[in-house]
Amino acid sequence: MSDESIPDLGTKAGRKAFRHEMRMVAVRPRRWGLWLLTAGALLMILPSALDLHNIFGWSPTVLGIMLIAMALPLLVAAALLRRRYRRGRMTLSRGTDRA
Repeated sequence: MSDESIPDLGTKAGRKAFRHEMRMVAVRPRRWGLWLLTAGALLMILPSALDLHNIFGWSPTVLGIMLIAMALPLLVAAALLRRRYRRGRMTLSRGTDRA
């Protein structure tokens, strides 16, 4: 955790700082997951849009499904990491450290 003090959610500046802090948690898995999800969605649309039915011997639809399947665990992991960070941060603020 970047700051060991209690998050001040009573002020606008405190809420803004906490939102920024939460955005900085699990950036890489979320970013990679979104890139893979976008690429997979584009590959799902590609055959009908460009009349393309073969990419290096693979169907674009199958490649799109594979990319989407690879993106979902990354996005779930990012959500779980953020949830765990937030739970730890709020537990710290209540002073009930579960060690």
